[in-house]
Amino acid sequence: MLDANVFWTSDELSIRPEVSVVVPMHNEEDSVRPLYDAIVAALEPAGIDFELLLVDDGSGDETCARAGAIAAEDPRVAVMEFQRNFGQTAAMRAGIEYARGQYLVTMDGDLQNDPADIPMMLDKLHEGYDLVVGWRVKRKDKALSRKLPSKVANWLIGKVTGLPIRDNGCSLKVYRAEVIKAVPLYSDMHRFIPAMTIPMGARIAQVGVRHHARQFGESNYGLSRIFKVLLDLLSIKALLYFGRRPLSAFTMSAVVVAGLAIVSAIFIGTTSGGSQVVRMTLSGLFGVTAVFLFLCGVVVMLAFRNAANLIRGKDERT
Repeated sequence: MLDANVFWTSDELSIRPEVSVVVPMHNEEDSVRPLYDAIVAALEPAGIDFELLLVDDGSGDETCARAGAIAAEDPRVAVMEFQRNFGQTAAMRAGIEYARGQYLVTMDGDLQNDPADIPMMLDKLHEGYDLVVGWRVKRKDKALSRKLPSKVANWLIGKVTGLPIRDNGCSLKVYRAEVIKAVPLYSDMHRFIPAMTIPMGARIAQVGVRHHARQFGESNYGLSRIFKVLLDLLSIKALLYFGRRPLSAFTMSAVVVAGLAIVSAIFIGTTSGGSQVVRMTLSGLFGVTAVFLFLCGVVVMLAFRNAANLIRGKDERT
């Protein structure tokens, strides 16, 4: 767990809310109060029992102080404070880890996502889906620096993962808690959450959502994120390759390494002195690595099978 201070304000921690709304924030002091008001206005009339978890990602302004003031007024609000800036994925992961709701909602803290779309997305989730992804129908961002790179990235991600999500960059998503809590999040992987649920057999829906122009401050993201996306995409491709058929993939790797061990062992008898010691060491190292890879395949297979069983268990209860 990252170094963070967690301030729960409710004395009824044993009561599990229906919905947890997780909002990572970085230097969004002017957005905190309007965002809180919009979330309450969207969820209270719908009769949704919710908690709001505001994650301050090492802001240098009054974001955390203003969030704390809201938490002091409303016991449904909790605040997490990072000692430094770790990034959106880390903040989202921390909020997801501490969230107690049966369903989780993630969204940006800059008022560009509209909380009024949350009830509609929850209704869609209740149709039998495990994850509902929002896509910004009329995106209010700059065409050259934001919209064009996003379109290219979405096309590329779809080709690599085989999952044609229209708007991977939209943070407004709704999940079943048991699904999102089983997804490993690191680096900037929050963009690839739908793809990372593929090995679990999660059912995914996409719905159009509203998008508003930024009212306060400046965006924390620029064109530099393209390089991070490309690097993370390579990681995702590897994860999906090993995740779809983990035992087969790791076993194939183990066979290759075991072959190297056999080749090294064959040539041991043709050498002497120091060379023979080196070849024996390499042969033993390759052999141990082959066993390790096979065991990794077993562990990964069991992990994904357990995650899939959680989803199937949910289907049997509904």
